[in-house]
Amino acid sequence: MTAMMDREHKIKRLRFRAWHRGTQELDLLIGRFADAHLESMDDGQLERFEAFMERPDPEVHGWLVRRLPVPDEDRNDIIDLIFEFHKLS
Repeated sequence: MTAMMDREHKIKRLRFRAWHRGTQELDLLIGRFADAHLESMDDGQLERFEAFMERPDPEVHGWLVRRLPVPDEDRNDIIDLIFEFHKLS
């Protein structure tokens, strides 16, 4: 498989995961962001988005609704892009 095919497969997989988080609210927040940004992300950003997707739903939800602070070790350009996309910053 070529590098381009690997990237396309990764984006497709991440987009599916973004739309199937488990709660409708997170599906909409993360899925809409993924649709708008995954294609334009560089490889490093895709890796950081993939790591973000590994975080538990209650934690991610808490960050996005500002009930929980984003820990410094999890704060990166992807989190900032999601906040900016949804006007959450």
